[in-house]
Amino acid sequence: MSQRVEEAKKILLGNRKNGYTLPTNNKLYPAQWNWDSAFIALGYSYFNLDYALEELETLLAGQWDDGMVPHILFHDNDTTYFPNHKTWKCGKNIPSSGITQPPVIASILKIILENHQLNEGQNTRVVQILKKIKKYHDWFIKFRDPKKTGLISILHPWESGYDNSPIWDKPMSNISVDKELNYQRRDLEVSNSEERPLKKDYDRYITIRDQFKEANYDPNKLYDISVFNVVDVGFNSIFLKANKDLLEISKKYDLDFQNLHEFISLNENRLLGLFSKENNNFLSQDLKTKNNLNIPSITNYFSLFADLNNQELNKKLIENLKSHNSNEKYFFSSIDPKHETFNEKRYWRGPVWINCNWLVYQGLKNKDKEYSELLKNKTMELIEEKGFHEYYSCKSGNVMGANNFSWSAALYLDLALEK
Repeated sequence: MSQRVEEAKKILLGNRKNGYTLPTNNKLYPAQWNWDSAFIALGYSYFNLDYALEELETLLAGQWDDGMVPHILFHDNDTTYFPNHKTWKCGKNIPSSGITQPPVIASILKIILENHQLNEGQNTRVVQILKKIKKYHDWFIKFRDPKKTGLISILHPWESGYDNSPIWDKPMSNISVDKELNYQRRDLEVSNSEERPLKKDYDRYITIRDQFKEANYDPNKLYDISVFNVVDVGFNSIFLKANKDLLEISKKYDLDFQNLHEFISLNENRLLGLFSKENNNFLSQDLKTKNNLNIPSITNYFSLFADLNNQELNKKLIENLKSHNSNEKYFFSSIDPKHETFNEKRYWRGPVWINCNWLVYQGLKNKDKEYSELLKNKTMELIEEKGFHEYYSCKSGNVMGANNFSWSAALYLDLALEK
């Protein structure tokens, strides 16, 4: 284990640039990603707290005036990635994408603060970080739930973080692709096409992006006009937990974030309402068609991370989780292998992702200690056996995507060194 710990540290430092860290050291992702940086900050916190805080500060330096934190920040003029800053054409302080990603920052920061005694300078930095996170959360509540339903929408599959998940198949199938699309995918130049989203996926991703660009990324318009508008269980679970954690931290710093109380209560009640007893599963919702989306995704179990105040449901979720891919050697597959949409190799349609295991593990720790330890050990064993990669086969453990992957390294450090 100690050898892998040192290797993980080297990967983070090797992928680090000026105040931020790339997801990997090849050309696949040559920029700063939102939730990647949050996970990366947690990894740094075990050996360089200042780097951890700086990772979050650099991410939040790209915050838009309205409060949004983009899913990608383009700190230099690198155009090897598509879509790059020249195609998004937005971002004020730092060129960026025009959409966001799962807001795990508050939950990560809470863990970091629980693990450390901060000095005065570090506490001052944390206060500034917290104020920006609060503005970010307020943006979600204002612009992604304008009808005050208690549930947050994502307007692009990329916002979920699990880009080509089968959850989006039906909503995406209703999108009329712009016939005059002209783009060149760079991901296929440095990655196996069997492991990446399909061309039809990218055509739809770019069609949505072009619609947003035409509307100048105006958050007042996008909720209503977007051709894709989904209430996702996993995303809402992460946001609920983030709000709970942000509220708890704010009290320690005498910050008045009390207005989060009302949304937390409404969000939790509405999230509980997404569980279908008939299907024995959480169902996301396509708001464009009013249809439920019944896909056995591991991201549905982020509801354990949300710490829902319903012991009976939490027990049911853990029972379901234990059968998610009980026949496979490595877990958890992003989609239940028994489901028709499962694909062993293709990105978010089947492979094991370390961040998903980590989120589920965090949710299990205070609900089923024995099973949480099993998940922790199996996740660490996978990395110790195969190394720090982007994703893995649940059947063979074969590695896929990028190597020297930052969040796999960072989250391994947390699993190995957590207090």
